[in-house]
Amino acid sequence: MFKNLFKKNNSINQEQKTMTFEEIINSEQPILLDFFATWCGPCQMMGPILQQVKEELGDEVKILKVDIDKYKDLAAKYQVQSVPTFAIFKNSQLL
Repeated sequence: MFKNLFKKNNSINQEQKTMTFEEIINSEQPILLDFFATWCGPCQMMGPILQQVKEELGDEVKILKVDIDKYKDLAAKYQVQSVPTFAIFKNSQLL
């Protein structure tokens, strides 16, 4: 529902319509990142809450989920120590 796919490297694959992480966070629109793990119970409980946030804010914010087991490099880059962890970006800046 919130998942947007992006590639680990800096190339764009137009056929799959994926974006790099840098392209995603380089947006005028605020981006809420949910760093989660599939094995994390509290992470699973955040789904309905994030859905409510999306319903209330609509197109004012984009919500993306980042699986820390698949994207370990991003979790390390943003020093994710536990899950769930949330980060908000705008114009490539962590707010």
